[in-house]
Amino acid sequence: MTTDKVVMDVSQDWATACDVQERFMQHPGPTIDGLSYSARCRQVRALGGDCYDFLPLPHNRLALAIGDASGKSLAAALMISSVQSSLRTAASFAGSDAAAVLRAVNSQAYASSLAGRYATLFYGVFDGTMRTLRYVNAGHNPPIVIRQDRSMIRLQTGGVPVGIFPSWPYEEGLVQLGAGDLIIAYTDGVTEALNPAGEEWGVEGLRKAADKSAAQCADGIACALFTSMDEFSLGRQTDDAAVIVARVN
Repeated sequence: MTTDKVVMDVSQDWATACDVQERFMQHPGPTIDGLSYSARCRQVRALGGDCYDFLPLPHNRLALAIGDASGKSLAAALMISSVQSSLRTAASFAGSDAAAVLRAVNSQAYASSLAGRYATLFYGVFDGTMRTLRYVNAGHNPPIVIRQDRSMIRLQTGGVPVGIFPSWPYEEGLVQLGAGDLIIAYTDGVTEALNPAGEEWGVEGLRKAADKSAAQCADGIACALFTSMDEFSLGRQTDDAAVIVARVN
């Protein structure tokens, strides 16, 4: 086999892998009474370790998830794809039990990953009838809930990242939501964006951008967050970045 043929095959395989990862995060989102939502993901390379997902559940419920695999590029992409696949399978059996879903994903991640590889993961289940969010935070940057009165809470309850230990007793958190409340989940590539002076955008920068764009729809807010982040960092991205924005109707 010639060198040119090898390079061509590798390029085609890489393009296919990129397409598969992109499709994982571009499926049409299910509608649910009581919640409007959107998300954005921008990897720093062609393949990356960030992901988000929305999964419809029975009884007017919706699962939302965001994750970040350790490492960069292909290795991180392979792990986060495995985690996302495990998450979808677990959610199809026990979707409303956030702790059970995370226990299953963690077990699979540990069994299938190389030593030292792990992923942070946030999984929440929104109940459109009760306006509640049950969630587990597996070592992920705590999502924030911005109330109508502009107060903020962080969603921290959970446990360690998936893939580190063969089992872990994940704890489930619960937050009561009200009309107009805004949920923003994000990966560290968002809040750790740096300006030329080496300062981080941080959660405060994220919150200010959300406040500034609060009148927009969920999709508009998600776009505005990335725009504000780019303005702060002058468009210099050094890590994969993803956000989920959800507003209680």
